[in-house]
Amino acid sequence: MSVMVKESPISETDMIAEAEKALADISRIRDGVGRVIFGQENVVERTLVALLAGGHALLVGVPGLAKTKLVETLGVVLGLDSRRVQFTPDLMPSDILGSEVMEQDETGKRSFRFIPGPIFAQLLMADEINRASPRTQSALLQAMQEYHVTIAGARYDLPAPFHVLATQNPLEQEGTYPLPEAQLDRFLMQVDILYPEIEAERRILLETTGIEDAKAQNVLQPARLKEIQTLIRRMPVPESVVEAILTLVRSARPGQGNAETDKHVAWGPGPRASQALMLCTRARALYEGRLAPSVDDVRALAEPVLQHRMALTFAARAEGTSVRDVVAKLVKGI
Repeated sequence: MSVMVKESPISETDMIAEAEKALADISRIRDGVGRVIFGQENVVERTLVALLAGGHALLVGVPGLAKTKLVETLGVVLGLDSRRVQFTPDLMPSDILGSEVMEQDETGKRSFRFIPGPIFAQLLMADEINRASPRTQSALLQAMQEYHVTIAGARYDLPAPFHVLATQNPLEQEGTYPLPEAQLDRFLMQVDILYPEIEAERRILLETTGIEDAKAQNVLQPARLKEIQTLIRRMPVPESVVEAILTLVRSARPGQGNAETDKHVAWGPGPRASQALMLCTRARALYEGRLAPSVDDVRALAEPVLQHRMALTFAARAEGTSVRDVVAKLVKGI
């Protein structure tokens, strides 16, 4: 029998004091990332929001937009034990999770020993995740949701905190596979990375083609990151924000009375999307120096939280409608 233990409530004074400390830490994180990643403020914000909320993020963009560099930089800045797996078509699940090997001792007795794979890290970079087969991609399902893996019937817990930051190339490129829907749903957010603005690209040209490149420096420890994640979960959420989240997510599901959704959406987001929005709005509020989220946070995060949890009908795709178009219309209704 399990017993649920609720944390004692925190006073408003203590909440403000903790939030001020967290804001100072978040500011140092932003500065540390900004020394290496130029421009792309929106991408950095959304990725950090996903980590502060305690979740995983999928970074989508064409090659050469510093997706891998961003993940490496975050690992150093946050002080996380990081591992990188390059996903390729011949990658096997055991290459990620680990495997058992048979050993023989001096007496001739044989036994199996588990050798942990790269997933036993605080930050796993799944580089070009959609270049591996669906069988290999699904090796992450249990780890991303339950924070442990099962090998040969034995349970192995993952380190805490545990985050997966995956990079993905557009599906139109050669050698890519679509991710299983169950795995997409485990990513808190999908962060689309676009081409940089001209001034940011000018700075990239000037500062990355010399003898020395800017190096990331550690500014935080994993234990402190977990404290901030706990603080975010204790932040109050106004009733208006809860209603906005429920209205938005439910309106994105077919059969809920929204004519546009019924016409364009084959299947919509489940309750996990509502949970993701609740956590991300809190994290974004703290990221911007506020003690409680607002409906504007829901609007700002609707696309990255919902777009990978929805599928369009054939008719909608034939008309050239995109998931972003559908989400944008739904956002106007809250």
